[in-house]
Amino acid sequence: MGHRALVAYRRSDRLYDLRYSHWGGESLSFADRISADTPYADGAIERDVLTDSITRDRILTDYLDPCVHEALYLVTPAAEYAVDSFRVCWLEWAGGWDSGRGAVVAVEPADDRALRVWFRSTKTALADVVEMGALSRRAARAYLEARICDDLDAAVYTYDDVPATDPDRTSASMADRWFETGKRDREDQTCGPDAADSNPEPDALDETDATDATDGTDRIDDEDWPG
Repeated sequence: MGHRALVAYRRSDRLYDLRYSHWGGESLSFADRISADTPYADGAIERDVLTDSITRDRILTDYLDPCVHEALYLVTPAAEYAVDSFRVCWLEWAGGWDSGRGAVVAVEPADDRALRVWFRSTKTALADVVEMGALSRRAARAYLEARICDDLDAAVYTYDDVPATDPDRTSASMADRWFETGKRDREDQTCGPDAADSNPEPDALDETDATDATDGTDRIDDEDWPG
């Protein structure tokens, strides 16, 4: 269980070091919690890297499983730990576990609920249309991709490393879990990113990159990314 997120820290060479958070996708609170004093959000982000020196587009295709992860954060230590937050949208429905088609949507925390409601409503309506036989699943997905790109300026991608069997991908409670707006708040659960910090903050990360965000190493250039 959990609300999984990936957090990428931009390096001075314009590549990224990628880390994991088990609860970072529940809300987009890391946009406010990551800073020079707390680069790992008081222990809510794991200190061990998943991978280092990775390009931004490879984060999507090699690590950001849209059926499992709910959020992505890009952190720029050289810009006073500025954080760009993204919602991850799985462009499939239950049963389509072999599909790694997803989208990332740039969103401010204050607008996150509206995004989730929009996507849930649109996706649910399309599922009903498919169920009634009026559209094929493929046509419905193509329409969903077009809408999310046109309405939300999303970046659509394909996660290439879809495992043959993975309980995280075949659990109905995992897929699209962030649709459940505010459920954990209503249940007053105490576990999550606000739990006690068991990992002291390390020294500040590399802050030497004062260049702009244009990155020639990325196949998905800045103009193709949302936001």
